[in-house]
Amino acid sequence: MLNFLRYAFRETAVNLWRNRLMTMAAVLTVAVSLSLVGAALFLKQGAAQASVNWEKGTQVRVYMNADATLGEIHAIGVQLHQSPYVAGCVFRSRQYDYEEALQILPAGEAQSLTIQTTPSSYRCQPVQLADVNLVVSQFEGQPGVFKVPIPDHYIRAVQTTVDIMQLIFVLVALVLLLSASVLILNTIRMAIFARRREVSVMKLVGATNWFIRIPFIAEGLIQGVLGALLASGVVYGIHVAVDNLSDASNPGALLTEMRLTGWQVFVTDVVVVLLGAAIGALGSAFAVRRFLDV
Repeated sequence: MLNFLRYAFRETAVNLWRNRLMTMAAVLTVAVSLSLVGAALFLKQGAAQASVNWEKGTQVRVYMNADATLGEIHAIGVQLHQSPYVAGCVFRSRQYDYEEALQILPAGEAQSLTIQTTPSSYRCQPVQLADVNLVVSQFEGQPGVFKVPIPDHYIRAVQTTVDIMQLIFVLVALVLLLSASVLILNTIRMAIFARRREVSVMKLVGATNWFIRIPFIAEGLIQGVLGALLASGVVYGIHVAVDNLSDASNPGALLTEMRLTGWQVFVTDVVVVLLGAAIGALGSAFAVRRFLDV
């Protein structure tokens, strides 16, 4: 076994050095492919995280009647606190809503407002984004409640954006993984063609099939791992760039919401390396099985 391993390592190293230009081309191409795959995985995680953060920022506003009594306001607050669909609420007074309306509404509409005609409100965070409609149906029409508007436009925009981004990233990742596998397959195929006479001699002197195949499979595995290591560095670079470009003072911005933790980036890099090893081994194994006649 020790002699076999020594032979396999030696032959793999010789093959890599003998075809060093081809090896460098394969490694760089795999690195580019897996860099895009890693970027797709990074962005997919970032999109999912941004979706969660955006969902957390979704509010359901329960507007009270301008003439609602203190008892009615208190009763709605108790029901909101007890609702299983509400994570938490903040009460905003007439004065607060009036000053906010002055900043948001056009000047013509704002002039018609007064503090007395401005309703107070509860700003509530639903447990899940899907609970918004349940909160609305539960409190719409309650005594003292003026209106519970549904932020459906915002919800649809968030869900549509995230779904499209994740679908695109998954499709890009799958296409690039296939491309990287085909590239390694062709590289090993060319290596087999270049050594066809040597393989024939080894077969004549009694070498087993796996004795001949292992160096080729190891060659593809090493190419995949080397390319994946370069790609993992690119993924880390993307992480650093997103951190530097994001604006911590603007928590709703896309890049700010898509920032990942160091642990998430490490896991992504591990996945990229494992993918590189897998496509290298599988691509070379398929090439050996398909093109190596032993």
